[in-house]
Amino acid sequence: MSRTCRMSFELLATDGKARRGRITFPRGTVETPAFMPVGTYGTVKGMLPRDIEAIGAEMILGNTFHLWLRPGTEVIKKHNGLHDFMQWKGPILTDSGGFQVFSLGAMRKIKEEGVTFASPVDGSKVFMGPEESMQVQRDLGSDVVMIFDECTPYPAEHDVARTSMELSLRWAQRSKNAHADNTAALFGIVQGGMYQDLRMRSLEGLENIGFDGLAIGGLSVGEPKHEMIKVLDYLPGQMPADKPRYLMGVGKPEDLVEGVRRGVDMFDCVMPTRNARNGHLFVDTGVIKIRNAFHRHDESPLDPTCDCYTCTNFSRAYLHHLDKCGEMLSSMLNTIHNLRHYQRLMAGLREAIQQGKLAAFVDAFYAKRGLPVPPLD
Repeated sequence: MSRTCRMSFELLATDGKARRGRITFPRGTVETPAFMPVGTYGTVKGMLPRDIEAIGAEMILGNTFHLWLRPGTEVIKKHNGLHDFMQWKGPILTDSGGFQVFSLGAMRKIKEEGVTFASPVDGSKVFMGPEESMQVQRDLGSDVVMIFDECTPYPAEHDVARTSMELSLRWAQRSKNAHADNTAALFGIVQGGMYQDLRMRSLEGLENIGFDGLAIGGLSVGEPKHEMIKVLDYLPGQMPADKPRYLMGVGKPEDLVEGVRRGVDMFDCVMPTRNARNGHLFVDTGVIKIRNAFHRHDESPLDPTCDCYTCTNFSRAYLHHLDKCGEMLSSMLNTIHNLRHYQRLMAGLREAIQQGKLAAFVDAFYAKRGLPVPPLD
C-alpha cells in the first residue's frame, strides 16, 4: 500500500555543516534549526498554549508513555486527539516511550516482543512494544511519530551496545510495519552507544527500512560532554541531507550551538523548563540564579536584551521575591523567559546560517560567556 507523508522538508541554506531549513505540516511550518519545548503530560509546565505561541515555539513534544498511562488514549481520543485535548494548534512530535522505559531501570524486563514493567502510576503490570507505541501515537494524532527503540545505557560494553542496537533495528522495522497507512511522519532513531561502527550500522539499517526523518538517540544519558561531541562530529553529516535530523533530549544552550554547527536541525530538552522552576535563568552571559540574595534589591530587568513578557515587565527583585515566597507565578515567569531565550537563540542561529555568518555568531556567543570556541572536527 502506498503511503503519502504529510510532512515535507526543504533545505534553504547551509554554512559549513550547519543547515537552515523548513519543515511543513498541515498544522503549520517549523523553521529549523528548531527547539521544541517539552509537554510531557500534554502541558508545557507553567505555560498556557497562548504563552507557548507567544515565545515563538512552532512545535512541541508530547510523551507517549506518560499520556498512555494517564489519562489514557480513550480520554484523548474523545477530544479528537492531543491537539484539541491540550488546545495546541501547531505540530506535535511524540516520543515513543522507549526512553521512559529505559529510565525505569530494574522495574522493567526487556524481551524481543517488547517491554514489561510496573506502572509508575499504580504499580500494575504493563506491556509496551513497537505495535502498542505506534497505536498510541496514532490515537494521539501526532504529527511526528518516533519509532519504539531501546535506549542504549551508558556505559555499555561493545557487545551490550551491539545487542541493544540490533534489537532497536528489529523494533524499527516493526514500528514501520505498524505505522502502515498513517500519514504522519515517522522518524527512525540511530542507536549504538558511543561506538562509531555500531552507530553507522544502525544508520544504514534505518536507511534501508526507510523513514521520513532520523533522530540521534542514546545521548545525554550520563556520558561526558566530549563523548557526546565525538558522536556529533561524525554522525549528523552521514545522515540523509534531504530529511530532518533530530538530536533527542539535548540540552544546554552551548549544546544546541554545537549540535547546529554539526548539522542538527531539531532539539528538545526539559532543561529550560526544569531550570526555570529551580530559579536558574538563562541569559547571554550564562545563568542567573535568581534566588541568590543579592537580587533582592535589583530593580533591573532579568535580561535587558530579551523581549519576553517577564523581562519587559518585571525586575529581578520581583522575580527573587516570588521565588523566595514559593509563588506559582515564579515558575510561570521564569519558564516564559527561559523558553523565549532558547527560541531567540535558535532564531539567531537561523539568521546567521542564512547570511553565511555562523562563525561570527558562534564567536560572539562564546565571548559573552567568557569561553573559548570549541574546535570543529
